[in-house]
Amino acid sequence: MSAQRIIIVGASSGIGKELAIGFLEKGWKVGLASRNVASLKEVCEKYPNQSAYEQIDITSEDAINNVEKLVDKLGGIDIYFHCSGIGSQNTTIDIKVEESICQTNVVGFTRMIDWAYNYFKKSGRKGQICVISSIAGTKGLAVSPAYSATKRYQNIYIECLEQLSHMQNVDISFTDIRPGFVKTALLNDGNNYPMLMTAPYAAKKIIRAIIKKKRVAIIDWKYAILVGFWRLIPRWLWVRIPVKTSKK
Repeated sequence: MSAQRIIIVGASSGIGKELAIGFLEKGWKVGLASRNVASLKEVCEKYPNQSAYEQIDITSEDAINNVEKLVDKLGGIDIYFHCSGIGSQNTTIDIKVEESICQTNVVGFTRMIDWAYNYFKKSGRKGQICVISSIAGTKGLAVSPAYSATKRYQNIYIECLEQLSHMQNVDISFTDIRPGFVKTALLNDGNNYPMLMTAPYAAKKIIRAIIKKKRVAIIDWKYAILVGFWRLIPRWLWVRIPVKTSKK
């Protein structure tokens, strides 16, 4: 049986990098992509026969050409994994911050996910599309408006593509990974976040969910309980609760 081939976009640090290493250690062939190629090179040098990399900025129109170059290097893919995203707290509603988040988490996300869908559709190959979204897509968080809204967009967008795949008889499975707080550069803002997980811990949970082809995976069990509780709160009450995402 040939090794599984996966492309991870957003693999230079944090969860994405840990996922790349985790899959490589399992013997998979991994294509790593991000804007920062220095980190990608380091990983590929350790696994020269299993990996390849390409510089990709998902907000750029040449992202599609570059991801196709990476696919060619691997000789095709079985899984596209989208780990690229940004976010920040923005209670002052700085429009530049909100626009930047939307450009990456909506426009860039859509560009890459659409490419992946069409790749599997045109190739006729059975595939899997995986997305790192967030528990923030469950309810709107006042401190992070654009981040919460863009993550909800991602949840719904792949749900639409899943329905479309059934309509078009395209053999694609979808996995929506919704982590809680993970200790990465994204949360390196000086705030003290509760129930903070390490990236290696989260990556192990995520890899297990991908292999099992779970449709939705909340990482981890503590956040699954929290999200379950959130869903029980009616909107009229939720918008009156001063929800904070940090202890600062």
